[in-house]
Amino acid sequence: MIVLPYVTPKTMQELDRRAQERYGISSLVLMENAGRGAAEAVARLLKGKKKRVVCVAGRGNNGGDGFVCCRHLMNKGVRVDVFAMDGPRALTPDARINRGILERSGCSVHRIATTADIRSLRQSLKRCACVVDAVFGIGFSGAPRPPYDEVIAAVNASGRPVVSLDVPSGLDALTGRAQGTCIRARTTVTFGYPKTGLAKNDGPFYAGRILVADISLPRRKSA
Repeated sequence: MIVLPYVTPKTMQELDRRAQERYGISSLVLMENAGRGAAEAVARLLKGKKKRVVCVAGRGNNGGDGFVCCRHLMNKGVRVDVFAMDGPRALTPDARINRGILERSGCSVHRIATTADIRSLRQSLKRCACVVDAVFGIGFSGAPRPPYDEVIAAVNASGRPVVSLDVPSGLDALTGRAQGTCIRARTTVTFGYPKTGLAKNDGPFYAGRILVADISLPRRKSA
């Protein structure tokens, strides 16, 4: 078993950049690998049963990872309810592409913009077996603002097991501090390398079990 070092968000961003610029691995390929790895972890949690999963996705690439994850879960026969914090125009380019692929694959994406939308999310949470947290990624710091804090609180209050992508939403991936509401995950699927914040301060409390998904970042062979 390879033991991977914990890295800072800045180091991880540099590794992503190097994979794209030096090795020619596109950001879409990295997102695809991340989302597929997350879907495999969710499927193991479901123990192969074709149940319902709720995914809450943010506007950044973490949300894009969530869209990819949901597409792979659908291919496994899992029903997914996807709630997006923003419309397509607010998304990063890669996230927008993967949202489009997901919708063309037959999945409706519900927008969270009003109190009624949060009530709808709560109803879906009652019917699901697992939640995929794809709201905030490693670039997040500070405290979640409305309506993000309400969404995080609703997920935590549901009592459903949560799989967070890269880091639990609300946790600072560098310091491990949670300055406001924060997802309490059963499992965190972190991409490429584990992030320093998962092992420090509040990190272990919120992250749960940490799994590292290989997204095919090139690693130099030892001499």
